[in-house]
Amino acid sequence: MSKQTVFDASRNIDIHQQSASKSNEKVIAGVTSGLINLNETVTWRGKHFGFYLTHKSRITTMNLHDYFVDEMENGKFKSFKHEHFFEEENGITIMKDKLQYETPFGIFGELFDILFLEKHLTQFLLERNKILKEVCEI
Repeated sequence: MSKQTVFDASRNIDIHQQSASKSNEKVIAGVTSGLINLNETVTWRGKHFGFYLTHKSRITTMNLHDYFVDEMENGKFKSFKHEHFFEEENGITIMKDKLQYETPFGIFGELFDILFLEKHLTQFLLERNKILKEVCEI
């Protein structure tokens, strides 16, 4: 699979919605289908930890087929930045995620992160990437 295929699949709103089905995530505003591009936003509503939460992200940086960043504009995090890196080696595409976030609520937010959130976000990304891999290999 080409780097372009993986890059496009990873910014495809429909594929993301499919990969986030366990949390019942749905698009409620912004780009609602297809590929999201530089400076565009998407707002998600999904159930996490028993609560329906909304999360609005904007694509703040994009270097076609190599790199893009989505950052939270509105949501429950103090800050949230998700970087996506794409490399092609010997005909194989490698995608790497770098997720940086801060929780609100001081020590309580940090404790929640240690006990639950970090594992939840890791599983969320692993599930998303599993679906991306399946979709790209068809």
